[in-house]
Amino acid sequence: MPLNRHVDIARSACRHWRRTGSVLLAATLLSALAATAHAAETLRYVALVDGGKQAGRQVVTRHDDGTVEVEFVFKDNGRGPELKERFSLADDGTFREYEVTGASTFGAPVEERFSRVDGIARWKSTSDEGEQPVAGTAQYSPLGGTPESFSVALTALAQRPDGKLPLIPGGTLTMRQVETADVSGPQGTQQVQLLALTGVGLTPTFVWATTGEAPRMFAFILPGWLQLIEDGWQGSADTLEARQKAAEGKVLAGLRQRLAHPVAGTLLIRNARVFDSEHGRLSGPRDVMVRDGRIASVSDAGSELAAADQVLDADGRVLLPGLFDSHGHVGRWDGGLNLASGVTTVRDMGNDNATLQQLIRDAEAGKLMMPRIVAAGFLEGESDFSARNGFVVSDLAGAKEAIDWYAANGYPQLKIYNSFPKAILEDTVAYAHEKGLRVSGHVPAFLRAQDVIDAGYDEVQHINQLLLNFFVDETTDTRTLARFYLVADKTAGLDLDGAPVRDFIASLVENEVVIDPTLATFEFLHQRDGEMSPIVADVADHLPPDIQRGRRAAEMDIPDDATAERYDRSFAKLVEFVGRAHAAGVPVVAGTDEMVGFTLQRELALYVQAGMTPAEALQTATWNAAKYARVLDDRGSIAVGKRADLVLFDGDPTADIADIRKVAFVLQGDRAYYPSEIHEALGIRPFVAPVRLQASGR
Repeated sequence: MPLNRHVDIARSACRHWRRTGSVLLAATLLSALAATAHAAETLRYVALVDGGKQAGRQVVTRHDDGTVEVEFVFKDNGRGPELKERFSLADDGTFREYEVTGASTFGAPVEERFSRVDGIARWKSTSDEGEQPVAGTAQYSPLGGTPESFSVALTALAQRPDGKLPLIPGGTLTMRQVETADVSGPQGTQQVQLLALTGVGLTPTFVWATTGEAPRMFAFILPGWLQLIEDGWQGSADTLEARQKAAEGKVLAGLRQRLAHPVAGTLLIRNARVFDSEHGRLSGPRDVMVRDGRIASVSDAGSELAAADQVLDADGRVLLPGLFDSHGHVGRWDGGLNLASGVTTVRDMGNDNATLQQLIRDAEAGKLMMPRIVAAGFLEGESDFSARNGFVVSDLAGAKEAIDWYAANGYPQLKIYNSFPKAILEDTVAYAHEKGLRVSGHVPAFLRAQDVIDAGYDEVQHINQLLLNFFVDETTDTRTLARFYLVADKTAGLDLDGAPVRDFIASLVENEVVIDPTLATFEFLHQRDGEMSPIVADVADHLPPDIQRGRRAAEMDIPDDATAERYDRSFAKLVEFVGRAHAAGVPVVAGTDEMVGFTLQRELALYVQAGMTPAEALQTATWNAAKYARVLDDRGSIAVGKRADLVLFDGDPTADIADIRKVAFVLQGDRAYYPSEIHEALGIRPFVAPVRLQASGR
């Protein structure tokens, strides 16, 4: 369901949850939250995040005349939507009239209306409008609706004999029952069912619903982060979460079994041009021998005489080490999209600790398609704005205890977040360094980027956190939306040739501070309603229509052309700043924090726009990423002894960075993937034909 205005609901604590397609999570959370109020005049839901913190509510009121009103509010980490919705139903149980108003997660106005009269459906939102003839049952798919706005579709779907519900403007929704469970609560015991919904977004959506002829949502759970559940039944949420994780795990294991092709013994990759990620050079024709998931040799093409069990004929194509996304927040359904784009390692920059540890174990045990995960420990301070994944602390003793846990569990890096107490920052950084951890993160509220550099940060996340250095003082609370709007509004007037900027870049160089700009993520700062997100603009026609529609919805409040022009100039200067920093010697790593499978490619294109050569941009997602994640000993380059995480391109991204999307083959150790197979399974039109393994014929 193209509801990408509220994708941040799904992981509001971290900006990466704008994505997942982000339409993946837009189409995951709000498409899946199917709640109806047929059983009562008023039905209430509570939204719990990060272990029980209440972050939102939904109140559904059904009036005697059949109209339904919904109030939906969700606030976490200083942001979230506020929506009011009203609708009535036609005789077939689908929307006859519908409207929603309010504000999106980042403050953009939401105003959307739909009507169906005499067989003609008409709709208008802030980003699109249209009309089409409709015969028979079909449900309008709101772009900016509340969880309740999709509830009617769930009930209507249960009444469809063929199990399919056509959607307006397009698409078809289906569902199947995965399992049932008995839960106990204030009204006694009832049975609920776990439903898997498909036809919306790129992956299945799971929702707990009541049983019977008119099911409604009982709970929607994103394991490890969000529990949205009927008020009064909160005690059942953990049990349902555990059951859901097990059920999803079975589906994911089956997907891996179907799409991950075992590579046993030896594999010879013939006649590939190998990218030297350390020096940014492309070789002549080479042969690469892989044995048991490791690189055994790299030699001139035709000179490898050892027999191999399987062969891949590269036919002169370009071979890169597996790409490395330096800023992800890994979910169990991310693996296919990442691997299909050549991403074989992700640095997770903040997650529920137990959930992430389980993900790593499941991936290593072969239960998931998943990039290798390098974990950064998340450390936040106590406040009303706190993001509660990882550890939330209020004093130095608590910070040290958290750091001890991360060190004991093999985390190479710490990420500090917005509400961290500035009074203990320097001592916390020093203690983390004593324990051997790198330190990175956001700039805590009421500080500037220069302050965290002085405190000993090794790395700073996000371009806005860097540029806020020039726009804040000790009274500016950057836990609010100010951290976005200040940068969008003020950067246009910033003199990049002025002494403050030059001195700041010099300080980054002197202190050897790495930057993780996530530029592509911040294109939302200047995207207007109706414009396709730059992340997918060049490849939108490969994506399902609902994803395309959702990616035309803006997230910032840009009220007029003058504001839009200013925000455009601001974003251009954000890009230019990264180019100047790189030219001065500041190390850059390529991270996304947005739609998996598509954002890293746009990030690298922006680096080229900033002034890097394509080869230098590729280094940020290979050599640099592995070096600063402290895993360069076994990945990040194509060298003997390293993991055989390799990507073959049907094009030359060292000459044209756009070719980074033309992934023809991916090897992750002892498993091969054909991106076209994964994309087809997810409803994406493939980019290039696969290059397939062949038996050696020996």
